[in-house]
Amino acid sequence: MKIKKLFMLLLVGCMVACGGETFPKPKAFLRLEYTDGNYQKTNLGNCPFSFEKNSMADAELKEGCSFNLNYNEMKAAIFVTYKSVNNNLEPLLADAQKLTYEHVVKADNIVEQPFVNQENKVYGMFYKVSGNAASQTQFYVTDSTKNFITGSLYFYAKPNYDSILPAAEYLENDIRRLMESFKWK
Repeated sequence: MKIKKLFMLLLVGCMVACGGETFPKPKAFLRLEYTDGNYQKTNLGNCPFSFEKNSMADAELKEGCSFNLNYNEMKAAIFVTYKSVNNNLEPLLADAQKLTYEHVVKADNIVEQPFVNQENKVYGMFYKVSGNAASQTQFYVTDSTKNFITGSLYFYAKPNYDSILPAAEYLENDIRRLMESFKWK
C-alpha cells in the first residue's frame, strides 16, 4: 500500500513539475565578426606593381613576383600569380576564365563583374562564386600591354559555403580593395 501511494505521489509530482508548453530551441548561427580592415600600401621587392593589403594578411613573395596573402586567423589565402604580357594577352585571359569556370561543377552561380580604373590603367574582372566550390572568389587585373595578374581565394578546409560565407565576404572586400588600389610602376 505504501508503494502505491509513493508511486501515485511521484506520478502527480512529475505531472505538476512538467507544467507549461515546451518549445524547440531555435537554430543557432555562428556569429563571426572581423575587425575593419587596416590597409597599407605594399611593394614586393622589384615587382612592377604596388597595392594595398589588409594588415591581417601576411604577404609571402614567391618566384617571379607571384605572391600569397595568408590570412592565418581565417585559415585562408589569396594566391596571386604574375605573368608578363608578350603578345599573349588573349591566351592569358582565356586561362584566367577557364580557371574560374572549372568551378562550375560545384558552384551554384558565378557572377562576373568587370573592373576598369582608367587613371591607373588597371583593367580586370572579378568573379564571385557561390556554392561549395573550392574557391569563392577569382580575379584578374592587367595593364593590357606588359603585366597580367590572376588571383584566387582558397580556404584550408573542405568547402561548405554556409560555414565560410562570413569569411568569404570579408575577404571578397579585401580583394576588391586590392584591385582598386593596384598601380603599375
